[in-house]
Amino acid sequence: MSIAILVLAAGKSTRMQSIKQLEKVGNKTLLNITLEKANQLQKSNIYCVLGANASLIKKSIVFHNIQTISNDKYTKGLSTSIIAGLKYFEEHDLNFDAVFILLADQPAIDEEYLSSMKNLHLNNPSKIIATQYKAHFGVPVIIPKTYFKSLLTINGDKGAKSFINEHKTEVLSSNLQTNNIDIDTQEELKLYRKSILK
Repeated sequence: MSIAILVLAAGKSTRMQSIKQLEKVGNKTLLNITLEKANQLQKSNIYCVLGANASLIKKSIVFHNIQTISNDKYTKGLSTSIIAGLKYFEEHDLNFDAVFILLADQPAIDEEYLSSMKNLHLNNPSKIIATQYKAHFGVPVIIPKTYFKSLLTINGDKGAKSFINEHKTEVLSSNLQTNNIDIDTQEELKLYRKSILK
């Protein structure tokens, strides 16, 4: 069973007021932290969608097995990056059984949690495996290929979230807990750095 990991890193980080993907925690950028976790899950079929500041960000990627995908519609929201990834797979005849969507700004999600999601998918290949938040499901998420056609119709900045919650009867989530904070501002970044670099 083949899974494509799709890391979404195309946003222009308006609230961060800097290039968020290149912000560092310790000696690693936020994007490389996520790509490192993707590499711990599997060594191939890892894709990273870039948009704003694409050339700078691409140069910063330290892993040589990452295929980058260009999203020139990134200003229209997160959903366009998911669509860019799926269209890339289609155009390059890449036939995956599922797509595992990760965000570049969730550095606290641990590999054990992501691994448990992948195992849950392998045991329930027809189900959407999503992350449980307080009032909704969200990313990280694994979506089987039976939903790819529907995913191509999503729009705006809600990304996969509204899609997942529309299909919540088909959703399973891991029993493990993880820190799914996403970092959107300098203040959030400062607090996160402080919490792990004591």
